[in-house]
Amino acid sequence: MSLALTKAAWDHPPTAAGYKRLVIRRLGWVLSLGGPPLIALACVDRIPHAGTAFALITLLVAPLLPWVVIAFFRRRRVAAVLRAYPWQEWPCRHPTRAPESPATMDVRFGEDFTATFRIIPFPVALAALEGDRPDRIWFAGDPRFGGVVSPVGGHYPVRVVPHTPRREECGGEGFDLARRVGLVRASGKGTRT
Repeated sequence: MSLALTKAAWDHPPTAAGYKRLVIRRLGWVLSLGGPPLIALACVDRIPHAGTAFALITLLVAPLLPWVVIAFFRRRRVAAVLRAYPWQEWPCRHPTRAPESPATMDVRFGEDFTATFRIIPFPVALAALEGDRPDRIWFAGDPRFGGVVSPVGGHYPVRVVPHTPRREECGGEGFDLARRVGLVRASGKGTRT
């Protein structure tokens, strides 16, 4: 059994600092992928071959740019979860995975309940960030619908969603809070971003 570490995860100072780093990281992704095409477009009539550079850069960036823009705007969901739920420390396991498979983690919430979560929007090697406690994780959210995890200390918050969502778990205690912070839609389907 795990006890809540603070009233809300956001009240833990390293968590707020970790969230600011998350915002800066995601803004950097958007600028690094969106900036070069915009610069090349601005140079089209001024520099020779800028049109070709714009076309090539756009072809390279176009598949990734929507993902990073969505990730940048979905950071607000991470903040909402951190403001609504407390950190709780739980045992976890990081299964080995193939290079192209999603990053998953198993969090044991009790003797009879273990949830498998996917780390989104991009795989993060949390086991490498956990230092001397790779078998423990801090979790804020609803085990049925996902939430935010961090290595012990709350300094690196990352969004997680259930690896296999189940709509039959809708309702019950905590459903309204999960819906309010964006972990689940009104239809009962868990959010995937």
